[in-house]
Amino acid sequence: MKLKLLLLAFFFLGIQLNTWAQCAMCRASVENNVANGETSIGAGLNTGIIYLFAMPYLLAAVIGFFWYRAAKRRKAKFALR
Repeated sequence: MKLKLLLLAFFFLGIQLNTWAQCAMCRASVENNVANGETSIGAGLNTGIIYLFAMPYLLAAVIGFFWYRAAKRRKAKFALR
């Protein structure tokens, strides 16, 4: 049951549609640049925001994986005694 819940959570958090996020200041900056004729900055800004959003979750997943693996090894070590 826990495995199914974990897989479901990973599916909804890990597999996402292509979304775009902007704060109010970033949006104003992009709109100002678009008004001046520069259109390339918006795509890079959106990608950067999404990258910054995903990094803490990725870091937590990596730490959780190593913690789980160490606990599993510790449990196996004590089971042999």
